[in-house]
Amino acid sequence: MSQPHLTLNLVEGSVSCQFTAQAAQNLQAELANLLERLKATATKAVPGGRATPQPPMEYRYTGDIFLEIFCNPNIWSSPFAAKVLITLRDDRIRLTTEAELSRLIEDVNQYLEQVS
Repeated sequence: MSQPHLTLNLVEGSVSCQFTAQAAQNLQAELANLLERLKATATKAVPGGRATPQPPMEYRYTGDIFLEIFCNPNIWSSPFAAKVLITLRDDRIRLTTEAELSRLIEDVNQYLEQVS
């Protein structure tokens, strides 16, 4: 039986690639951590003041393909507004685009349901 492909739904269109269950679990953990940082940014530490700057998320996967996902939590007003930058490449093609964070989380969760 072949491994299901991870399908990432982008702002316009989608892309599918080979991915492992372990990599999807690692990405899911990174996304959960990012959500916490986005919530910390959205609920400012000091009322009327500036939120404590949060480090960006930089996820990288190297297998049959190279996948990089980047998000700076300091520029988004809420987790629901956040978008991530995605770079997906192999030796023949390179795709750089953005996707909604909430949709990416759903895509990863759906993939993990398929492989479990």
